[in-house]
Amino acid sequence: MKLISLALMAILFTGAFFSMGSNSTEAVASHAIPTDMSTIIQNTDSPFGEDSATCVRNWNLYDQYYRHRNFEMAWGPWRYMFEHCPRATRNIYLHGTAMAAYFFNNETDPERQDAWVDTLMMIYQRRIETFGEEGFVLGRQAARLYQVRPTRVQELYDLTERSIGLQGMSTEAPVLIINFQSVIWLTESGLLEQDAIIEAFDRATNIIDYNLETKPDDQRPFLTAKNNVRSLFEPYATCEGLIQVFGPRFEENPEDIELLHRITEMLDNAGCTAEDLFYYATKKLYELQPDAESAFLMGRLESDRENWQSAINYFQQAVDQYTETDPERHKDRIFRAYWQMAEISYRQLQRLPQARGFARQAHETSPTDGRPLILIGEMYAASASECGDDEFTRKTAFWPAVDKFNEAARVAEDEAVRNRARDLAGVYRQYFPNGEDIFFHGYSQGDSYRVECWINRTTTIRAR
Repeated sequence: MKLISLALMAILFTGAFFSMGSNSTEAVASHAIPTDMSTIIQNTDSPFGEDSATCVRNWNLYDQYYRHRNFEMAWGPWRYMFEHCPRATRNIYLHGTAMAAYFFNNETDPERQDAWVDTLMMIYQRRIETFGEEGFVLGRQAARLYQVRPTRVQELYDLTERSIGLQGMSTEAPVLIINFQSVIWLTESGLLEQDAIIEAFDRATNIIDYNLETKPDDQRPFLTAKNNVRSLFEPYATCEGLIQVFGPRFEENPEDIELLHRITEMLDNAGCTAEDLFYYATKKLYELQPDAESAFLMGRLESDRENWQSAINYFQQAVDQYTETDPERHKDRIFRAYWQMAEISYRQLQRLPQARGFARQAHETSPTDGRPLILIGEMYAASASECGDDEFTRKTAFWPAVDKFNEAARVAEDEAVRNRARDLAGVYRQYFPNGEDIFFHGYSQGDSYRVECWINRTTTIRAR
């Protein structure tokens, strides 16, 4: 069973998740007591209860001790505030959970530890009753419970389910991870159905992606959540399991666009694109909503079924629509579409000028990838025997081929791509004309040379 990553544990246990900075909804109010306390005490809506003077005195005491981290002395007056002046300040609950967690961590007796856990949970519940914010506070309560009692799985599940239900897209990242972990535990224990994992993953992914898109300045916790959730989901993302869950739903609601998006996305992410369910769901999605994404998926499907020209047509539709909407956002999809069209045009249809055009567009979309340049070089090298009428000219295509391999080695960010480009350059240098052949045909090394045929490129003469 996979556990939550150390990244999340660090967030929880260092207290970062319970941050009380000025920009947080958990911000702690000023420690100072208002100068004119009489205005509050005399207010008929005073939050200090029936004995305002005693509340103020205890507030002063616990606040002073708390600020100096003397929690043992702070606890008594704090408890009076908690029981008799619950609406005086939200700090009662923020400070109370901090102190209870401190006492828990410094307690060695298991029974007394359990009592502190119960106290922690009670403080969170009383905060909800007093100040509301139920969805938000339940998430914080679940995170704290995971700190102190991660084995209380059913309770973690109940708290996070309720929190996510109330918070929706505003759910905090650690809450999503704890919820997903608890779903896995309960499913493996037979207390939830297998499809609960898929449902929880789908929900968590939607919320994470939404926050990554809408909160560019606060991505770190959601990137951590994304990595954790995906890692936890890997053992359960089987084609058989996904089909078992989504197959009947597709049959019952074949025109549910939201369902079709979920089916195609989850099967695609799990590498289940060869399954019939993926084909029929994608085809139906394209019929109902012929957008860029469904066109892209149809291109892949037709390619898998060796319907080459149909695949190119779909990929071209996808590129056109992605480019019209938001090309920067869909840059990866545009590159992959051009790359697929280049591969199909060259390897399956032997349309070399068309393949080169698609490869160039792929390179323009992602200049540091390198693979499109390698593909062009391979096409040049493969055409060498057809682009000349004697032994010398049939070797000239290797010059522009090696040019492309060298260019790929210079620009590629991926080390494996760079190494492949260098290896190919080394292989095809061996096919250059030798110095004697160059001289015999009236040329010198370093001269410019125009390679004819479909290549139609100017290069530099070199000997092997």
